[in-house]
Amino acid sequence: MRTATITRKTGETDITVTINLDGTGSYDNQTGVGFFDHMLDQLGRHALLDLTVKATGDLHIDDHHTVEDVGIALGQALAEALGDKRGINRYGECSLPMDDAQVHCALDLSGRPYLNFDVAFAAHKIGTFDTELVREFFQALSTHGGITLHITQRSGFNAHHIAEAAFKAVARALRIAMESDPRKSDAIPSTKGTL
Repeated sequence: MRTATITRKTGETDITVTINLDGTGSYDNQTGVGFFDHMLDQLGRHALLDLTVKATGDLHIDDHHTVEDVGIALGQALAEALGDKRGINRYGECSLPMDDAQVHCALDLSGRPYLNFDVAFAAHKIGTFDTELVREFFQALSTHGGITLHITQRSGFNAHHIAEAAFKAVARALRIAMESDPRKSDAIPSTKGTL
């Protein structure tokens, strides 16, 4: 079973993330940050992984610590659930349109974290959510999941649409990368023999 549960408790946040990579896209995300919950729901649904996130954080300060620490815990959970990555496709990409927005994602479950985030938000807020936290989340996910992650905005002016297209594009690319390669289901997808 490609599953994992990660608990992260600091002086700023208390987070538990549970994932099943071979799920149906069910989700139950409760972070106290409404827009972020909506984005996590998209991630679970479109990656077809079962995702549960329970988080309490210092939201009286702002949403930063909660969003970043969820990214850390989710990255760790992905890495644990993937194990040695035997038999996976490893690479995935998606160019996702959402109304005015189009965002492309290409990723590699390489074990080598790198984020290229070429996304521009015209607005600083989506409701009460700081748009700069979208990058913070993906930075934490990439770093702690060992993911080479490129997210590129090709069009868009509505901040909600751009953010949602980014999460959905990452989800769809992740789904492809995590799935089994039927021609090499017993092999590590690297000439090095390890990832």
